[in-house]
Amino acid sequence: MKADFAKTRLIAAQTRAKLVQLSHQSGAPHLGSSLSCVDILVAAYWHCLRIDPKHADDPERDRFILSKGHAAPALYTVLAKRGFFPELLLDTFGKDGGVLPEQPSPGSVPGVEAATGSLGHGLGMGLGMALAGRIHKLGYRVIALLSDGELNEGSVWEAAMFAAGRKVETLTAIVDFNKWQATDRSRDVMALEPLADKWRAFGWRTFEVDGHDLPALVELLNRPYEGIGQPTAIIAHTVKGKGISFMEDDNNWHYRIPTADEVQAAARELLGSV
Repeated sequence: MKADFAKTRLIAAQTRAKLVQLSHQSGAPHLGSSLSCVDILVAAYWHCLRIDPKHADDPERDRFILSKGHAAPALYTVLAKRGFFPELLLDTFGKDGGVLPEQPSPGSVPGVEAATGSLGHGLGMGLGMALAGRIHKLGYRVIALLSDGELNEGSVWEAAMFAAGRKVETLTAIVDFNKWQATDRSRDVMALEPLADKWRAFGWRTFEVDGHDLPALVELLNRPYEGIGQPTAIIAHTVKGKGISFMEDDNNWHYRIPTADEVQAAARELLGSV
């Protein structure tokens, strides 16, 4: 059946509008980083992952790990819209006594697979899950979404080497390559480029894609992986703050909190353009 991208583009726009609202009402930062990965999450949760929100703990479910845990609001909003928990719960994000902390925590809500507040560990955890699936002869797939700044961590590349050495073809790493870290351009903090060539050199089947092109993302995520003998890496070129003109590629939105007027302006821009 042909994918309904009009529906999922609307979901992506609604998700971005909600993220701006959540940042404002909670006072939580990392809005730009959350906005950049929305299309990747939507592509995975609506067009790729074998999941059932009513059976979130199914042993044979596909696993999605948000290794860039500071983008937790994006994960929570997508999970809610996908039916894992009521959307009204989103308004408790970052509040005392709530179940939606600023960084993902297993057991907080259904669908959160791992605690990823400390960067550099999501790929290793995903690798462990993929190996467990192989041992137990379960057919699930594991996708880990990493930030480009996270690739500064040596633990990422240790996991990359091990996954390639063990030919863990059920593991996919997606890099949200928005070209920014907390305080500077990613290329000026570490020598990331040529990024795709690095992953290839580590033994991964590697692709590059526009990280905001839903059909292209879905096509890559759904390519056959059984029998290739390699894990898969997808370098998704994205824009920090994507979808809102006054936030796009502006790293001030790594920490800045939107005002009430900016929340309304973002909603008009996002929901009026679909």
